[in-house]
This record gives sequence, C-alpha cells and structure tokens, in this order.
Amino acid sequence: MSHHLDTPLAAQNGQLFIDDLYVFPGEDSTVFVMDVNSNITGVYAEPGFHHEARYEIKVHFDGADQESLTFRFSFGEPDPNGRQTLRLHSLTGTDAQGDNAEGELVLEGHTGETAEAGGIRAWAGRVQEAFYIDLSLLAAVNGAVATGTAVDLSSWNPQAAQNTFAGTTVEAIVLEVPHTHDRLRPGARTGVWCATKLATDAGGWRQINRGGYPMMWPIFWPDDTDFSNPANTRHPSEDVAADGRAIAEQIATVVAATGTAADPAGYGQTVAAQLLPDVLPYVVGTPASFGFAARNGRIRADNAPEVMMSLVTNMPVPSGLSPATTKAQQNDHFPYVVPQ
Repeated sequence: MSHHLDTPLAAQNGQLFIDDLYVFPGEDSTVFVMDVNSNITGVYAEPGFHHEARYEIKVHFDGADQESLTFRFSFGEPDPNGRQTLRLHSLTGTDAQGDNAEGELVLEGHTGETAEAGGIRAWAGRVQEAFYIDLSLLAAVNGAVATGTAVDLSSWNPQAAQNTFAGTTVEAIVLEVPHTHDRLRPGARTGVWCATKLATDAGGWRQINRGGYPMMWPIFWPDDTDFSNPANTRHPSEDVAADGRAIAEQIATVVAATGTAADPAGYGQTVAAQLLPDVLPYVVGTPASFGFAARNGRIRADNAPEVMMSLVTNMPVPSGLSPATTKAQQNDHFPYVVPQ
C-alpha cells in the first residue's frame, strides 16, 4: 500500500517500493501494470529492478480470502548497458499463496523488449509517469484525515493546479494475459494486488511492499516515515481485522467535522468496507474505470486521487487535473506505456 514518497527507506531503494497498480482490458486480454521506483526521489532512485527481489501480481477469484493465481517476475543483474534478464513464473492453487513453490516458467526475456510465449506478453523497463496530482491538494486532505478536522479547500484553486509528477519516470512491469487463459476468462470476478519480496539471508523471502487500491497510504498513513506500520508486510486477508475499525473511525471523524454525512459512523463503516481488504476489483473482459460511479480495475488515465479524496471526505474534491494532463504518457496498444 505504498506510494511515490513513502519513506526515507523508499528513497534509498525505490526498486522495492510500489507506486501504482493498474488492471484493464487489452486486446482480447487482461492487462496488469505494476509501477515501482519513481525517480521523484531524486538522486536515490537507482535504475532498474532489484536482482534479488520478486515482483508478484496476485489474483483472487469470487471474493476469496486467498489468491489462487500469482504471476511472479524476477530480474537478473544489469549488464553494462543497464539491461536485465527477465523471467516470469505462474503459480496456481495453494502454490500461489506461498514462497516455496517455483511455479511454471512462462517466458524469459530482457528489459526494454517484448517477451511472448503461449499468448502471454510481458514488457518491463523505465517509462514516463502517467500518475498525476498536485500534492498541495493532498496535503489539505490527508492533514484533515490525520487530525480529524474539517477539510478546508478555501485556499485551493483547481484552475491553478500543477501536476507534481510532470516529467518523472517509473519502472513498469506490464503483463498481458489473453482471455483464453484457464482462469482469466471474460466474466471472472477478480481481486488483484501486487507485492515486492526480497530474499533473506536465511534463504526465505520477506514481503517489503504491496499495493491494491490507489492512494491508501498517502491518505491514511502519511506520517509513517519510519516505515513501522505493518500494513505493507501483511496479507490482505488480515486488513479488516487489523485496520477496518481505525479507518472507519478516521473517515467518520473527518466527515463529521466537515458536515458531509448525516450518519458519519455509518458512512465511515461503508467506505472502510469498500476499501478493505485492499485488493483492486475487476471483472475480466469489462471496461475498466476507477471512478465515482464504480471502481472496476483502473486504467492509467483514471483520476484516482480525485476519486479517493472525494470518497473519503464525502464531498467533491476537484483536483484541477484530468486524463488529458498525461495524455502523452498513455498508450492504447501494447505495452500500454510510453518507454523513456
């Protein structure tokens, strides 16, 4: 449940820190995009992917607590030109839930190039950032959520909004799975999340970061600068018990202070139930949209910050930005990103 400016630790090794997760339909396919390693952290952003890490995309079906399909990417050390080898494994059933199974090798390739096998395509490399927000607006909203005070947008001028992430880049992992896949057939109800895991000295794997819904961390835990919150290392099935009440109360307090809900406690519980467990819902084969009317997957053009801030505060929070803000960073065809 990370974001671009997570912690000082993220700045030191952004390769392991998730910026965004997208799920949307492709060309008779489902597309997953996992962004990591934003260079907004400046000189600390080391190019590429961590060669001792796993980058996993996990899929739950029909509201199940546990994933039954995992796509696992791993990368080799960079060559003198920065190019890395890429491997993709698929794990199913109970194997998808742990770290011990090796899974089935689906394809191999290199960063910056398309790898394809059995109708599955993958691409990984540095791309232009498609996420957009003016962080001064976020500060007004997450400050109110943190203190339980009314949201004050009186000094916010949407017409003057500037995209803080203009000109930045991220490392993207793109996976396209055809509708002929055994599980990802049209109509399948899925919940998707992603994780980064790092090899331990003892020979196992430690989960470093995970992501599902956008904007969770910057709205609810913006001050966790020592990275002590356990949300990143737990499984989504533990979310409701661990944070359900706290998030419901945070939302209830801020909407009560702002006066945007007749039943603040009920509204807080309703929104918390939508956001937890933190997995991104998507019905395979349907149009994706992370919007006000519904949240079904997410495309790279979606104004997720505006949607999430409005949902949490129960009031319109105009960002002043739109999908046109990063039109040049969007691509309708594989690999659906704009390489840097």
